[in-house]
Amino acid sequence: MQISSFKKLNPQLIEEAVRRALDEDVGSGDATTAALVPPESQSKAAMVAREPLVVCGLAFSQEAYRQLDNSIQVTLLCKDGDLMEKGSALLEVSGPTGAILSAERVSLNFLQRLSGVATITRLFVNEVAGTKVKILDTRKTLPGWRLFEKYAVTCGGAKNHRMGLHDMILIKDNHLASLHEAGPNAIAKAVARARSSHPYLKVEVEADTLEQVEQAIEAGADIILLDNMTNETMTKAVKMVKGRALLEASGGVNLKTVRGIAETGVDFISVGALTHSAPSVDIGLDFK
Repeated sequence: MQISSFKKLNPQLIEEAVRRALDEDVGSGDATTAALVPPESQSKAAMVAREPLVVCGLAFSQEAYRQLDNSIQVTLLCKDGDLMEKGSALLEVSGPTGAILSAERVSLNFLQRLSGVATITRLFVNEVAGTKVKILDTRKTLPGWRLFEKYAVTCGGAKNHRMGLHDMILIKDNHLASLHEAGPNAIAKAVARARSSHPYLKVEVEADTLEQVEQAIEAGADIILLDNMTNETMTKAVKMVKGRALLEASGGVNLKTVRGIAETGVDFISVGALTHSAPSVDIGLDFK
């Protein structure tokens, strides 16, 4: 089963991502800081939450300062996954003023974006508290940021769906449409072909109707994705399946609807909004 929690990021990936961001932002040099700040100037500053948030991305912020000037001292005051109140300091920095200023935007960009994903994820997780359901992310991530955003999802308390197209079979409506020669039950042929080609991968089938749910069960699918079904229909699907496969609800999920979906008895609810619609949270760098 490829439903998991991506708990740790490779430090080399963080280093490379930060280097690219600094190259993009600083370029040949920070003209404003070079013109205004004396080279010998030293400062202390803190990154402060301007709103309640779930923090994520501290290692990126720390790495931005390290790459600009490794004499900067960074003190972390919390850890990824912590719920921080408005006004809380997340980290403190001290050292050359110029380097602190030059790294500020890159450091904040990573921290604000990833904390935004973690924060909205926590809201969804809290909405389904007390039910058996697990909140999942999707592949609707920023290109090149998938590992980072899926890590942020786990910091928010949810689980990761497949990392990409390579680690799980997910037979969707367009795949079935391509099997037009298979007749009315393309699901059976699709599952059989998937099992034959990739016997060690879990197989999930998207179903739009209860008829397709029954076909997916008979075909031996491990997971059935209930796509854009009403709560009433999903409740019927749960009773129909009787534990013979895991059930994932998907489509149009938001904070107002997620609790009702969870109460149908499905196992998972996938939420694209965790990544594609997460707003960056408000964090600022305050000099002391």
